[in-house]
Amino acid sequence: MRILSGVQSSGKLHLGNYFGAIKQFIDLQHQGDAFYFIANLHALTTVRDGVRLRELTRDVAVDFLALGLDPAKATLFRQSDVPEVTELFWVLSALTPMGLLERAHSFKDKTARGIAPDLGLFSYPVLMAADILIYGSDVVPVGRDQVQHLEMTRDIATKFNLAFVPKWDPKDPEGVKSGVPGILKLPRAMVQESSAVVPGLDGQKMSKSYGNAIDLFDEDKPTQKRIMGIKSDSTPLEAPKDRDSTPIYALLKLFASPTDMAEIDRTFDEGGKGWGHYKQQLAELFFATFGEARKRRKELAADDAAVEKVLVEGAERARAAAAPIMAQVRRATGIVVAAR
Repeated sequence: MRILSGVQSSGKLHLGNYFGAIKQFIDLQHQGDAFYFIANLHALTTVRDGVRLRELTRDVAVDFLALGLDPAKATLFRQSDVPEVTELFWVLSALTPMGLLERAHSFKDKTARGIAPDLGLFSYPVLMAADILIYGSDVVPVGRDQVQHLEMTRDIATKFNLAFVPKWDPKDPEGVKSGVPGILKLPRAMVQESSAVVPGLDGQKMSKSYGNAIDLFDEDKPTQKRIMGIKSDSTPLEAPKDRDSTPIYALLKLFASPTDMAEIDRTFDEGGKGWGHYKQQLAELFFATFGEARKRRKELAADDAAVEKVLVEGAERARAAAAPIMAQVRRATGIVVAAR
């Protein structure tokens, strides 16, 4: 089973990235052939500073390794190190209907927040489809908000196979009955429902672009300050607490053990503890959970050569997987590439 996913290098990783995606990535590296890429091409839609983009890309690699990704078990690489991705992107762009892209929720959401409606942002789902399809991915772990993009990937792959694979049957995409598999495999989504959406400091979905995130590897004092600044209401200390009035309860559920959570539920129902108590408890749980990773990250950040070696070797494995699929695409479409 080939597992494929990625994270944009457009800002520091935060709790939403971890519980919504990266924790799942780390677990899945033991369950299949895991390919994880740093989406620096996607990041160009928002990052317009070359030095900054290189720094952020390296930071994501260091973060992945600090959080437990094992290069011996999973392939970690930069998106831009696999040129077959952008080649497939153009082939798929020639087949993708405008109407399909116009229905993308993320494009509407981002432009509504003031992000420029550039072609890169509009065609984001096509590049995402190329990212997934070029490696013959079986499973794509995604957040709930990315499920539509995965469905679009399947639609785009279907259009390609119908156009270029004679006798391919979308009802039998693997060719089990017909003996005619598609060139591009139709992947399936894997959503971790219990923690697919992590609330930010203001109760909205935690996001770099909303400015409401708790960074995984910020310094201790700023991290403590942000946690203590989480939105809460004016409920008196002695009164019961409304679980939905603040993101504190939902964030505690991500960290607390069942025993601790039972005590939190009791005091929420009975009262007797103020919001400051729960924020401090959340801060202690955060530092306990990520303490080792935060220490390990400082060690990794001091060894550029080791991090780069992981990325280069990962890119070699990724290109080895991408090359035969791209060769089939070229033959089917009639694209000729001179021998290199």
